[in-house]
Amino acid sequence: MSLPSGVRHIPGHLDRPEQEKLVGALREIVRAAPLYTPAMPSTGKEMSVRMTNCGTLGWVTDKERGYRYQATHPVTGERWPPIPEMLLTLWRELSDYPHPPEACLVNFYSDTAKMGLHQDRDEADLDAPVVSVSLGDACLFRVGGTTRSGSTQSLRLESGDVVVLGGAGRLCFHGVDRIYPGTSDLLPKGGRINLTLRRVTRPV
Repeated sequence: MSLPSGVRHIPGHLDRPEQEKLVGALREIVRAAPLYTPAMPSTGKEMSVRMTNCGTLGWVTDKERGYRYQATHPVTGERWPPIPEMLLTLWRELSDYPHPPEACLVNFYSDTAKMGLHQDRDEADLDAPVVSVSLGDACLFRVGGTTRSGSTQSLRLESGDVVVLGGAGRLCFHGVDRIYPGTSDLLPKGGRINLTLRRVTRPV
C-alpha cells in the first residue's frame, strides 16, 4: 500500500515486552491524570473516546473554550505527569526532529469508539511530526490528503504499530473507523489505547 507522502506506518515497532512496559507506565499516568470524556466545541457533544495526557502540555476540548493545549488536567486542575522515557526514546528514534515532544495524548477506545477524520493542527510548530503508537485491540485507520474531500485509504493497525505523520503528510486528514474487539490480550479488559506525541510550541 502506498501511503501519502510523509505518512509512515511501522508495523510491530514495539515488541510484546515493550508494550507491557508501556502499559505499566500508562497505569501510573492515569492514576495521576484520570481518563475523562472530552466534548466537541460549540455543540458540547461528547466524544466516544476517553482521554488524558502526559507532558508539559495536554490537548483538551470542551464546549466553552474549544480545542487547545493547557498545562493542567481540566477536571483535577493538576499538572500533567511527565512523558515516560521510553516514549521520548521512541520520538528520538523516529521523529527526525531535534526538539522533544511537549504533549502525549492518551486516547482510550472502547469496542464501539471511533474518531472522525480530522487534522492535527492546533500546534504552533507544524515542522514537527506527530508520532502515534497503537496498543491493544486492532483498529481500522483511515488516512487521506490535506483536504477533507480528498480520497482516503484504510489500513489495519495492530498493537505495537507506530504511525508517523510528518513533512508533506503532517496535515493529512486521518481517523479511526472501527475497533476490532478481542484481537489483543494486552489490555485485561480489552479496548485500544492510542498515544500521540506532539511538539506544540516553536523552539526559541
